[in-house]
Amino acid sequence: MKHGGDLGEAMAQFGGAPEAWLDLSTGINPNPYPLPPLSHDVWQRLPSRVDDAALLAAARRAYAVPDDVGIVAAPGTQALIQWLPRIAAHGAVAIVSPTYNEHAAAWRLAGHEVIAIDAVAEIPQAARHVVIVNPNNPDGRVVDHAALARLVDIVAARDGLMVIDEAFVDLDPAISAVALCKDRPVVVLRSFGKFYGLAGLRLGFAIGPQRLIAQVREAMGPWICSGPALAVGCIALEDDRWANEARDKLRVQAARLDTVLQAAGFAPVGGTTLFRLVRHPHASAYHTALARRQIWCRRFDWADDLLRFGLPPDDAALDRLARALAESQLEAGGTPSP
Repeated sequence: MKHGGDLGEAMAQFGGAPEAWLDLSTGINPNPYPLPPLSHDVWQRLPSRVDDAALLAAARRAYAVPDDVGIVAAPGTQALIQWLPRIAAHGAVAIVSPTYNEHAAAWRLAGHEVIAIDAVAEIPQAARHVVIVNPNNPDGRVVDHAALARLVDIVAARDGLMVIDEAFVDLDPAISAVALCKDRPVVVLRSFGKFYGLAGLRLGFAIGPQRLIAQVREAMGPWICSGPALAVGCIALEDDRWANEARDKLRVQAARLDTVLQAAGFAPVGGTTLFRLVRHPHASAYHTALARRQIWCRRFDWADDLLRFGLPPDDAALDRLARALAESQLEAGGTPSP
């Protein structure tokens, strides 16, 4: 399945209007940050350096980026994922896998050999660069600061680049490895859209050594982000109260999702508070059965016994999922609940 789950694919195969579907295929907060009113000015003029500076100041504070570490905004972290391999020196890249597949695709497209590895302790001698998604998508695996620091030493000795994709770290900011960026060959990627539930805004950040971040900024050119993205991002990143309350609400909703999935016979494998990865011997059949009921979750080409469920937005959606799972048991080859 492609990134984002592609609800259009679901509708083409199983029918139904978009509003009829319960889309649980993404890892995006289903209760987004409330959009603030924006002046007409933001839509009518090109973004200014003042707008960009205001957003970066808000992001620097929200992400605890030291003053002597560089930060740049981009129209989503995907744009940064595409550019970093083009800036990196020639050499193979080790990617801790399975993970978000666009990293491997981008490095291959830029001419680098890609080596998939299972853990950070397995970095092969042939690898010059390393990519880690932390927390990982889809299993939520977390590499601790000490292990990351040791890995940076290896990468630095090889004159390489280490990319740490922290798309889901807003859920537990203590995991962030931003402190490793100063004067080290480390770039941390932060996604705005997932935690704030505004993926369509297209906003993300790269954090790293000043010289390297300057290269990224130059590569992407002027007016990187839209005026509305700069304005909304600045307001949201300054709203600590909303962020703290959102984390608490997401934890509660994730626990409720766990209860529903385990009651249906799914074994927990991992995840974050924005998604859960579960195992079932008939996972593929459940995926189809749920799709017939216009509920879309994430399946994987590399493991037909796994499914990933994003958070339902409210109790009504959670109840709908529970009913659909119960109805799907016989159809999917499971045992009906007593």
